Amino acid sequence: MRTSKYKNSIFFYLLIVYFSKLPIILFAICDRIYLLHMRRASASAEKFIERWIYMNYKMHLTPEEEEILNGGKGETMAKVMKTLVMYGDAFGATKMVPVTSKMGHLVTSFGLGVMQPVYDLMDQLIAGGALSSQKFSVDPKPLDPNVPSSFLKNIVFKKFMYNMQDSYDAQLAKLGLIDSKSYTCTCYMDEVGNTPKKGDVLSWAESSAVVYANSVLGARCNRNSGIIELFGSIVGRVPYFGLVTDEGRKATWIVEVKTTKKPEAQILGSAIGMKVMEDVPYVKGLDKWIGTELDGDAKAYLKDFGAATASNGAVGLYHIDKLTPEAVEQGESLIAEGAKVYVIDDAELDRVKNNYPVMWKDKNATPKLCFVGCPHLSYDQLVEWTENVCESLKKNGRSKVSIPTVFTAAPAVVEKFNATPNAAKLKATGVVLSYICPLMYMNNPLAGKMPVITNSNKLRTYTTSRYYTSAEILDIITKEAK
Repeated sequence: MRTSKYKNSIFFYLLIVYFSKLPIILFAICDRIYLLHMRRASASAEKFIERWIYMNYKMHLTPEEEEILNGGKGETMAKVMKTLVMYGDAFGATKMVPVTSKMGHLVTSFGLGVMQPVYDLMDQLIAGGALSSQKFSVDPKPLDPNVPSSFLKNIVFKKFMYNMQDSYDAQLAKLGLIDSKSYTCTCYMDEVGNTPKKGDVLSWAESSAVVYANSVLGARCNRNSGIIELFGSIVGRVPYFGLVTDEGRKATWIVEVKTTKKPEAQILGSAIGMKVMEDVPYVKGLDKWIGTELDGDAKAYLKDFGAATASNGAVGLYHIDKLTPEAVEQGESLIAEGAKVYVIDDAELDRVKNNYPVMWKDKNATPKLCFVGCPHLSYDQLVEWTENVCESLKKNGRSKVSIPTVFTAAPAVVEKFNATPNAAKLKATGVVLSYICPLMYMNNPLAGKMPVITNSNKLRTYTTSRYYTSAEILDIITKEAK
């Protein structure tokens, strides 16, 4: 059957959400525009859309899926299925496939006041009994009273930006949130417990979580928008296209790492992301620096590496020769015919880092805040950072960090860390340990004007934060401020 692919405004919206790297606030505005459009659609337009669905979708649906589409499980579930069918058709999906992971992951964790249509949608889903078929985790909360802020910033946060946070948290709990400790962008950590198995089909949003699940765990998931992810979890089905398919997981780039030292994960990921964009890279030579075993150190490295590929580009999957599951099993057979080659040496990494823009009004300003942990730190990273900070402070004859510094980790990881002697050591240095999302903090216009430093390329990309390597960050925060 024939279909009009991209002329419909709905398809245009979906494509924007899927491919864009817009800041979260703009994403929320897009959602608002789309939902308002849908709410204001005339009855005749709605009938046209329904008629289009029934007559023009291409993919093959099972009898059970047809029943849902035809209203067999209620009007709300039918609308959810219709949306997924339209989404899948836009990307050429041939069928739906079951979601096989135990848990989902939702990106939208923030209660922005401008997202009222989203909250209305959530209420409709709850009222219609269209709850998630699986429990889910969700991205970090935007606020934490322990994180340094000002009176004016707090007014903006609580009265104008995240004034719907409490009610939205309640909606998430009703829809299927695992528990109150499930707010994290690193849901796959052992402490959190949302760790898919190899081959699992997911309905996840959050770029850094998706690329980790696809690459390091060998699960299968496309880079879905928040609403699409939720709908997939509700129905228990996702369209079969892209990174869910065998063909879509083939590498169209060969990346040859030829550095003389271990490359900084954030810079290497940034270089690859900006080069390959949404394509799949097969990385050679990195095993020399991080080994051929997926131990804790390798996973932490790839967590940060992958987040940079996903935010500085739009990478949803990468293969690391001799290390990641599919590369170990299939080797270079994963490389598609005609793959392009990108060589990365020391000079290339220096070029990438030196070309990062500095968004501060005064480029020579003294940093006022430091964020480490975007995505959230692992437990082992927290321990390592604590040891390094304490050692560096002692070396420099200091007892506390020179500028306000925040380390972020999943609530469950924070809880585990706080039960150890390292917690007291870190607290003594003046570092604040939080579950916050630094990106959500920096979306505050007043925060955006501050000279903030970070070792996260994701945070640098989406905010005015200035990037430094981990070694540079350690040096800055443990020496006397200029």
